[in-house]
Amino acid sequence: MKQFVYCPRVVYFSYCVPLKRPTTYKMEEGRLEHGRTEELEHRRTLSSYGLRQGVRHFGVYLVSQRWGLSGLLDMVVETEHEVIPVEYKNSTGKIGLNHKYQLAAYALLTEERWGKPVRRGFVYFIPAKKSQEVPITPNMRRFVRNTLVEIRSMVERELMPMPTRHKERCRDCEFGNFCRDRD
Repeated sequence: MKQFVYCPRVVYFSYCVPLKRPTTYKMEEGRLEHGRTEELEHRRTLSSYGLRQGVRHFGVYLVSQRWGLSGLLDMVVETEHEVIPVEYKNSTGKIGLNHKYQLAAYALLTEERWGKPVRRGFVYFIPAKKSQEVPITPNMRRFVRNTLVEIRSMVERELMPMPTRHKERCRDCEFGNFCRDRD
């Protein structure tokens, strides 16, 4: 979900073109920072998420036949009345739409797995050591469901979508060598 919203061609190249997915420096650095953050998160309180109590689950692999969707969620905070997906982001920037919709997709998956509502998620900014709450709205859920239909159609038909309108995203893309109509 996150990749499709960022640039639909990332999903196209991942599922429709038999390429070994290259690993960029940013991807490797992000993976290492996620691991360090998880280690630290074990010792922290839940105050960054506005909670006093809850159980943390790390590196949660979620899969749903119903949604035809799977993903590896950085952390889930489970309370008595809700579950809260948390995504780590190795950035000091703001939350992009791709991260918001990724959380909305994880909301569908975590609700199905835990049987509790998801009303919000968080993006935890690793460099700042701060989290930002993201409300999970009905419109976000609808967008995710519609986007899943669009992704499936693209993959089944193997039709390369238009690239992102944000050309600056292409600079560090792992598929830059295969997507040259952006130059």
